[in-house]
Amino acid sequence: MSVRYTGTGAQSIAANVEDAISRGALAPGDALPPIRDLAGRLGVNANTVAAAYRLLRDRGAIETAGRRGTRVRHRPATTPRSLLGVDVPKGVRDLSTGNPDPALLPVGLARVRRPGPVLYGEPALSPELAEFTRHALSCDGVPADHLAVTSGALDGIERALAAHLRPGDRVAVEDPGWANLLDLLAALGLSAEPVRVDDDGPVVADMERALGRGARAVVLTNRAQNPTAAALSADRAEALRALLSGRGDDLLLVEDDHCAGIAGAALHTLAGSTRRWAFVRSASKAYGPDLRVAVLAGDRRTVERVQGRLRLGPGWVSHLLQDIAVGLWSDPEAARLVGRAEARYARTRTRLCAKLAERGVAAHGRSGLNVWVAVPDETVAITRLLAAGWAAAPGTRFRIRTSPGMRVTIADLGDDEIDPLAGAIAEAVRATGRPSV
Repeated sequence: MSVRYTGTGAQSIAANVEDAISRGALAPGDALPPIRDLAGRLGVNANTVAAAYRLLRDRGAIETAGRRGTRVRHRPATTPRSLLGVDVPKGVRDLSTGNPDPALLPVGLARVRRPGPVLYGEPALSPELAEFTRHALSCDGVPADHLAVTSGALDGIERALAAHLRPGDRVAVEDPGWANLLDLLAALGLSAEPVRVDDDGPVVADMERALGRGARAVVLTNRAQNPTAAALSADRAEALRALLSGRGDDLLLVEDDHCAGIAGAALHTLAGSTRRWAFVRSASKAYGPDLRVAVLAGDRRTVERVQGRLRLGPGWVSHLLQDIAVGLWSDPEAARLVGRAEARYARTRTRLCAKLAERGVAAHGRSGLNVWVAVPDETVAITRLLAAGWAAAPGTRFRIRTSPGMRVTIADLGDDEIDPLAGAIAEAVRATGRPSV
């Protein structure tokens, strides 16, 4: 499909390119014309085209790739990474979603206990939720003097970043890391500084390098890291805390505890080690993805800015949702179901990793809902696995510079499926002609 470039101003040129990306006329990786060439074609000043390209970069649609010129991003912000993967044929077991097991969600216990309506001008934070959250976070070592409520973890992370950063700022992120976060950074015009992850969390040397390159914010996952299942260890947390606390006042730390309750690993937080910080805990993974509630604790300035921006937009997160969340968090029967889910996920992760190890395949599954398998060639491995009746998420959704891999969601994997799946993964990895590492 050919591209017909049009436009006389920066906005119209950028809109034309975005439309070409949306239609598929410009595919991920396709080169855009050099600035002067396109300016000549359109009969406009080169500065106009340069401004259009800046707009597209800020929107996460294109990137400058050195000698390769300006190209459509491999995962344009207009096409979320979560939609870039494999088509799962009918009859294939889909382990690519990252979803919890619906049978282990306590949504049926949800009750609204609000005695009356919430009207304009009332506090944005439910008093019941504030009281419960302050106690729970304090017990986990997270200072909870200042709180806000957001519509899920990613909403909280975005609002914390927007409170302090501007387009062009660098953000240290895990690599591989959460696909939606990487998309968000691109959409906000922020530059991702990759930090490798091992089973204990972000690698300290990489974090130091990212900070040395001018990163103004750090986003990390304390446990159930997506996609590698890493969990921040006590020793790694201490080393990172020492590193971050020595930085200036401008560094923002954002921690994502999206899998609280079912992570299967203890929380080791860095909250408070920097002057500007935010800790986000979501209800979605343990209690149901449709429960779009997350609590955000942080320093006074960060929380005030998050609350202020909320007031200018949605105003507040519905107290009906807040009441459901605190009701589930404090319900003994819900706690029993969540504990059962955590134990089930841990057992399945452990068994799958053990079965893969027996076959000479290295896998990572310390916490959460996923197992990460390193593969020499993602395309071959994913294709072979599909042919065997299993669908996994390709690692390219999550990676910046790290080696290929694939993410297997184990949430609803049956005990009788673990051994056949391990065999299929081993065969898919061996099909590339090189062992997993």
